[in-house]
Amino acid sequence: MISTADFRNGAKIEIDGDPYRIVESQHVKPGKGGAFVRTKLKNLRTGNQLDKTFRSGERFNEPDLSEQEMQFLYRQDEEFHFMNTQSYEQLFLSPTQVELVKDFLKEDMIVSILFYQGEPLEVVLPNFVELTIVETPPGIRGDTATGGAKVAKLETGGTVKVPLFIEEGTVIKIDTRTASYVERVK
Repeated sequence: MISTADFRNGAKIEIDGDPYRIVESQHVKPGKGGAFVRTKLKNLRTGNQLDKTFRSGERFNEPDLSEQEMQFLYRQDEEFHFMNTQSYEQLFLSPTQVELVKDFLKEDMIVSILFYQGEPLEVVLPNFVELTIVETPPGIRGDTATGGAKVAKLETGGTVKVPLFIEEGTVIKIDTRTASYVERVK
């Protein structure tokens, strides 16, 4: 059981049979009346966000979630193919199930897939990935004083903003939590 006192960003609770992730929580103690917790929740099944207020001290069940380490094999038509690294079973996910991570999903990458009662919910990437830039406009010499950025297309088809000195063919490290450039890989 999870109490409202244990609410933290990223914690998972079960409400009405659905798993939710706490996106944001704020404990409020008004001058008059009882304390309460204002939250933003994300339904892990549907992806819908919900604003909900709970009385302080309410308790919730923890959802029956499990994570499995899987390897991304390839994309064929509209399916993403993954393989369990322990049992070698394959799993096929739709574009909507991998929508948030598909820009950084590279073949042979090891990821974690979150399951709720045997149903795959989301793909969790490593915090940092290394990808090659396949297309970016050339940087303009002398234009670095402002610390400017330009858009670069990655080998996976996604885009990220990079500093002006980055060129095509450069391998860069990307923080997948913020979808931002970190550094060049040497």
